[in-house]
Amino acid sequence: QVQLVESGGGLVQAGGSLRLSCTASGSIFRLNVMGWYRQAPGKQRELVAAITSAGNTNYADSVKGRFTISRDNAKNAVYLQMNSLKSEDTAVYYCNIKAIYLEVWGQGTLVTVSS
Repeated sequence: QVQLVESGGGLVQAGGSLRLSCTASGSIFRLNVMGWYRQAPGKQRELVAAITSAGNTNYADSVKGRFTISRDNAKNAVYLQMNSLKSEDTAVYYCNIKAIYLEVWGQGTLVTVSS
């Protein structure tokens, strides 16, 4: 059974930075997509950034130039470096992994950006 464990959320002032980490445990097909989603209060969950096992990335327009997703395939880990944070980035951030016959979500980590 695959599990995702996230860390790195917290409270930060606007303009600051945070780094989220997520590690997958269990048997994972090597071809997969790992990503970060977020859900703000009263809003739908949305994709923030995703990265394939080959290193191809995709970002939401709202975070381009500020956030960077990366991964370590040897550790089954994905990271999200968030810079120049804004109050509108406040949300619960969820790690996600998709592979053939598999999709798993992490428990979520809260990011709060104070203005």
